[in-house]
Amino acid sequence: MSSLNFLHYFTPNPVLLSLGPFTIYWYGVFIVIGMMLGIVLTLKLAKLYKIDENKIIDLSFWLIIFSIIGARIYHVLLELPYYLDNPLQIFMLWNGGIAIHGAIFAGLLTIWFYSKKHSLSLLKITSIIVPSLALAQTIGRWGNYFNQELFGRPTNLPWGIPINPFRLPPDYLGVTYFHPTFLYESIGNLLIFLILIYLNYLILKFKKIKLEVLTFVYLLLYSLLRFTTEFIRIDKTPEMFGLRLPQIVSILIVIISLYFLYKFRQKNTLEKN
Repeated sequence: MSSLNFLHYFTPNPVLLSLGPFTIYWYGVFIVIGMMLGIVLTLKLAKLYKIDENKIIDLSFWLIIFSIIGARIYHVLLELPYYLDNPLQIFMLWNGGIAIHGAIFAGLLTIWFYSKKHSLSLLKITSIIVPSLALAQTIGRWGNYFNQELFGRPTNLPWGIPINPFRLPPDYLGVTYFHPTFLYESIGNLLIFLILIYLNYLILKFKKIKLEVLTFVYLLLYSLLRFTTEFIRIDKTPEMFGLRLPQIVSILIVIISLYFLYKFRQKNTLEKN
């Protein structure tokens, strides 16, 4: 617990380095590090599963571009009134504001088109990518910390984080410490990453489960994580039936993932018999 005390007293600066007109933001640095490590890991898995690494490199280029665009569009739509009043803010990615659900949807479409064009298995490609996605999320969430965004409700816990007043919703002015939601998601994504790596080990070593299952394992685990953390987040988002929109999306993804995992298990049972 004491190792997290620095969160309680440290107020992060979103800027890593300023050189004249050029500014490097922590947010962008963490995003780039996550992407680069993700590509390296995906290439390693592609080699282990005998998938053409050159096609993965080519796909990565398009995947990064369209996933960022999809993530930004999704975020802008969630906060449309603000961006209609401040249209130039749409292009200022260094201020934060990319939504993982948007990245997932755009990424799936990109992989689907690419897989069709190059006669690749959609689920095999997505399944070697999802460990990298979980790793990138683990790292990328620290960008949210330095931007002081996506924090949770007020808390007196020793790892509560201070937030600059200009970042606070009006209802929370005067409150000092808030839940570090970014940290909860980062730790949760790290656990998901480790689970996916372990499942890859089982697939490669014992071949008792199919690689394609990993796509739905990731979607299931991340959706459960996101559904849970949404209960303590206070950023604005549409609500329906007493739930925040990301929670509703997460429930739908959980249902779809469980259905396909059941179908895989059913198929595996039939093959054994």
